[in-house]
Amino acid sequence: MTTFRQQLKGRFATLGLIVLVMLGGLLLRLWSMEVLSGASFAAQAEDNRIREVSIDAPRGRVLDAKGRPLVTNRPVMVVTLAPSILTREDSATVITRLSALIDVPVPDILKRLSSDKQERLKPRILRADVPMTTVSYLVEHAPEFPDVAVDAAAVREYPFGGLAAHVLGYAGEISEGQLQDENLADSRIGDIVGKAGIEAQYDKVLLGEKGYRRLEVDSKGRIRRVVAQGEPRAGKDIVLTIDADVQSVAEKALADALDEAHRQGYTKARAGAVVVLDIKTGAVVAMASAPSYDPTIFLGGIKDADWKRLTDKASEYPLNNRAVMAAYPPASTFKAVTGMAGLQDKVTSAGASYFCPGKWEGMGKQWAKWCWNHAGHGSISFTNGIIQSCDTVFYEIGQKFYERKKEELQSFARSIGLGSDTGIDLPGEVSGRVPDAAWKKLYNRNYPEYQQWLPGDTVNMAIGQGDLLLTPLQLASVYAAFGNGGKVMKPHVLQSVLGPDGKPTVEVSPVVAHDPKLLAGNLATLRRALVGATTSGTGRGAFSGFKIAVAGKTGTAQVKGKDDYAWFACYAPADAPRYAVSVVIEQGGHGGSVAGPAARQVLATLFSQPWHPVHTTDVSR
Repeated sequence: MTTFRQQLKGRFATLGLIVLVMLGGLLLRLWSMEVLSGASFAAQAEDNRIREVSIDAPRGRVLDAKGRPLVTNRPVMVVTLAPSILTREDSATVITRLSALIDVPVPDILKRLSSDKQERLKPRILRADVPMTTVSYLVEHAPEFPDVAVDAAAVREYPFGGLAAHVLGYAGEISEGQLQDENLADSRIGDIVGKAGIEAQYDKVLLGEKGYRRLEVDSKGRIRRVVAQGEPRAGKDIVLTIDADVQSVAEKALADALDEAHRQGYTKARAGAVVVLDIKTGAVVAMASAPSYDPTIFLGGIKDADWKRLTDKASEYPLNNRAVMAAYPPASTFKAVTGMAGLQDKVTSAGASYFCPGKWEGMGKQWAKWCWNHAGHGSISFTNGIIQSCDTVFYEIGQKFYERKKEELQSFARSIGLGSDTGIDLPGEVSGRVPDAAWKKLYNRNYPEYQQWLPGDTVNMAIGQGDLLLTPLQLASVYAAFGNGGKVMKPHVLQSVLGPDGKPTVEVSPVVAHDPKLLAGNLATLRRALVGATTSGTGRGAFSGFKIAVAGKTGTAQVKGKDDYAWFACYAPADAPRYAVSVVIEQGGHGGSVAGPAARQVLATLFSQPWHPVHTTDVSR
């Protein structure tokens, strides 16, 4: 019989064995960790201790055609705050004091600190271009502002102010939508990228190469010191086709045209666009859009109030580049297209004669349509129909096109690039619209009673009304083609990309986008008519006394529920074409009295001619 002591002895032996096994296992695990996996764990520990944040590279400069900087970089002081401030007990006090000092609301600071759109440890820029008095105070009282830093940074500078804002665009923090863009596949949350205009279109060229900063952090993620740093490399400079002098005048002409519209009683006129093209190359010499905006408000991040103002309907959407992003009925400026189509397809001829009684009843009395001149033009030729912008002449041509049932007018319009993108190197371009029977049927698919293409559809299109829509750039391209023997050049704003030595590494060559093969005789007929329009026709008031021969056409578009839109399109010199200009003033009234003088103002600069305000009462459409 075993005693109690003997029983305990056996149990202690078992317990001892268990302890020995456990200790052996722990020793084996420690040996494995120290010897076999030591290097790996050391690396992981280092990774937990060291963090790397990127340093943005200065973006490349943007120069005008003469090498003058339109956008460059300026060194400034920026106030940053590390997200680790939120782990401190006194964070609320620090943020409140900092808010008052740099004039940034506390909610905005908290929003940036908590944003998951940036690298977790990367300090958030709270304000750029901080006054030196503020910088000095922060440096002197650094212990009172933990995790706050004042750093040097490069921000965009605009030597010409807001000049060409819509062409240049602006840069800002990458959005979630842009992160999905394959062209920005190398970008990360928090990166500054192009958001509009050239800044967006050529972002990869301007972006440069990021630098890096390796930081040692403590267990709470607070920065202890900088371990290593690699400097960023600036982006490449680009040269645009924009001429700052012409651009400045184009914007001034647009503002003057709006003022003239107001003077004539069109008080709702608040928007418009001007486009200037080099006829031979398609280079955009100037592109203005109103209303505009100040790109400097995006520096360091735009305030919510400013963004709301820029995107509010009451502001007329100043971020929109109306030259490429808005399409309008072109009105009588389209008569040049209808006329050329008629000549090419032998629907009319240079010697054709028409009769305008003022009220046209070619489709029946119930569908009667007025010419803009209600008194009528009487007997009038095809050429004078363009010169005097007689609606009846083009009602007749439109009706003949309809009766032939071939949609030839639409086909010709498309052959010179209408109804499709021009391919300009700017984001947001719209295609406009060349309506036909198929489009109308699809558009009214839920309303069978409106699906049939009617004679009035073609007749309205013939005078640039109905469902036809063009952008100011498209119209300028068409008139450039009439001055270029019929060839439509692809418009572009990039001239070249510069290398580190300042010499071009990439240069843009002219590209023919469309060639409708216009017959020389037909082109000569149209050109004579367009010159007549500015010397004795609807544009004579705007170009009276102008020493350069201009081939152009007025237009006054009717838009449902709004005042008329004023148009003018032209090329000059008429005998040796170099530039094409289009002008549109939304709700601006008459093309001859509002848009025409604006085009003259631009042409006067292009050809070094004296200019003075022109006031005319031309009211033709």
